[in-house]
Amino acid sequence: MSGYAKIKSVKTPKIKGVYLAFGLMTAIVVLLAYGGYRYWEFNESKIFRLEQLLSINQNKLLIFEKENTDLTEALHNEQAKNQLYEAQIKNIFEVVGELSGTVGVLKKLSQTDPELLKKYSKVYFLNEHYTPTRLEIIDSKYIYDKNIPQQIHINAAPFLERMLASASNASVTLKIASAYRSFGTQAVVKSGYKVTYGAGTANQFSAEQGYSEHQLGTALDFNSPETKEVFLGFEKTKNYKWLTENAYQYGFVLSYPPNNIYYQFEPWHWRFVGVALASKLHDENKYFYDLPQRDIDNYLVNIFD
Repeated sequence: MSGYAKIKSVKTPKIKGVYLAFGLMTAIVVLLAYGGYRYWEFNESKIFRLEQLLSINQNKLLIFEKENTDLTEALHNEQAKNQLYEAQIKNIFEVVGELSGTVGVLKKLSQTDPELLKKYSKVYFLNEHYTPTRLEIIDSKYIYDKNIPQQIHINAAPFLERMLASASNASVTLKIASAYRSFGTQAVVKSGYKVTYGAGTANQFSAEQGYSEHQLGTALDFNSPETKEVFLGFEKTKNYKWLTENAYQYGFVLSYPPNNIYYQFEPWHWRFVGVALASKLHDENKYFYDLPQRDIDNYLVNIFD
């Protein structure tokens, strides 16, 4: 065998091995490249699908947000409507309530004697036909002369009873010398005073018939067992002191205080005007005849409350 043949026979297997290794490496590279491509392609496809899904979800979210905004706006609109309706209904009820209250006040006022808070005593006049709506006989234990029954306006009676009971609890004994007097009775009383004291003097402490608060059935003349004569020195008794400090709580006021322009000071003469008005006069240190008639009239509807 020649040298060339030997070289050929020796190199041929090596060359084949190189070729085989190269081919194998090439195949591996190709496979890796293909695998890498397929992996990249798979990831790219997955990312694309995820991006699509994200985009779809973002669109859905925008739609939901839009719907939520619309619903919120619709809810606010409905709430505003409801608040408006509630306000309107409230106004209606308030108007109805005011009308009902006004009707109630007017009805109550129509059932109340309009004369009860008028300024008599030389100002307003009560004719001979006027009598209180209804009178009640005062318990005889409170009467100065038990032989002469005394009466008071039936609606003022409970206030008087509470006042007399309260005074008694304070060890103050109030006796009633005179209460309701009719037009005719007042005429007789005034005539008697004129005969006894003279017309000029009588006019200083006694009203003519038709001008007396007693005809209303809400005026009272008190006396005290401490005085030997009716009314004499009454202003110096604890009874008068108690009345000045407490009578307003029961709706009674002193009609003719010192220096009034109508009659001489009459500490025994008290008139029922209602708790509200009596309290106002007490708090402001005023007397009944100090107020304008229009201001007094505002208290008529609640005189017996």
